[in-house]
Amino acid sequence: MNLIDIHETFKTDEQCIEYLATLRWPDGVRCVVCGSDQVRQYSSPTKKQTGRKIYQCQEPTCKQQFTATSGTIFHDTHLPLTKWFLALSVIVDAKKGISAKQLQRHLNVGYKTAWYLAHRIRKAMEETGSPLLTGTVEIDETYIGGRTRGHARKFQDKDVVLGIRQRGGQLRLLQLENRKEATLYDAISQHVDKGVERIMTDDNRAYNFKDTQYHNAERGTIRHSRKEYVRGDIHTNTVESAFSLFKRGLVGSYHQLSIKHLQRYLNEFSYRFNRRDTRTLFEQTLQRMAMGKPMPFAELTADEQASV
Repeated sequence: MNLIDIHETFKTDEQCIEYLATLRWPDGVRCVVCGSDQVRQYSSPTKKQTGRKIYQCQEPTCKQQFTATSGTIFHDTHLPLTKWFLALSVIVDAKKGISAKQLQRHLNVGYKTAWYLAHRIRKAMEETGSPLLTGTVEIDETYIGGRTRGHARKFQDKDVVLGIRQRGGQLRLLQLENRKEATLYDAISQHVDKGVERIMTDDNRAYNFKDTQYHNAERGTIRHSRKEYVRGDIHTNTVESAFSLFKRGLVGSYHQLSIKHLQRYLNEFSYRFNRRDTRTLFEQTLQRMAMGKPMPFAELTADEQASV
């Protein structure tokens, strides 16, 4: 769905609720506590939601009351669902991302509301249970942070982002604590199948797989230190193109973001990148939000935030 379709289809919160209920319970409403299909529906209008509906479980030992948004990312939201739907449409369609400040202007809401809203949508973009990457896999790292003078200090105060991309397949963007060999290998082992056929990297000495589970994989090393970028089909250009897209979003859209939340931004970009040819991205992401768990505001603000 594009923005115009969403505006025409979901003009009221009642229409949004009905669609959410269909996504959450395609085979009929079930109790969110005990899973029973013995559920009754009641009208419970409010000033903001005249068509509000409440479900009640009919199991004698349960009797739980709930709504279509109970226990989801939308739980206890005070923002109209029509604005949620519009925000989601804008975010999934923004190739380089969209800042909370711009979202604030689009939706006519406060900045904190827009910021919290965007992070809850990113929560639904977390990839879990994805298959390990195989075939030909490119691995490279980049660094996010402010500029420093001098070659010896170029990595000071920067955060490491590891990129892993299967040619013709999916992308993973991972925030790492450091760029040590053990840290890199631990992250790679969680996302790359041990039976991978080929691994392409640059000449960073940390990429040493001789004594690891990848010792049988064919290695291709491109010598970036010697200004070499392509040698036949040996290169890391496809993973670097993903880095380029993220950095253009960082500079052009966000301008500044919190290191604490960096992985959430990386999740957003890799999620959208892996589905760039999907025409039902809005529906898929909305279903994830309907099946997801709440994200309390305290979860986002618990620690002091550092910015890049």
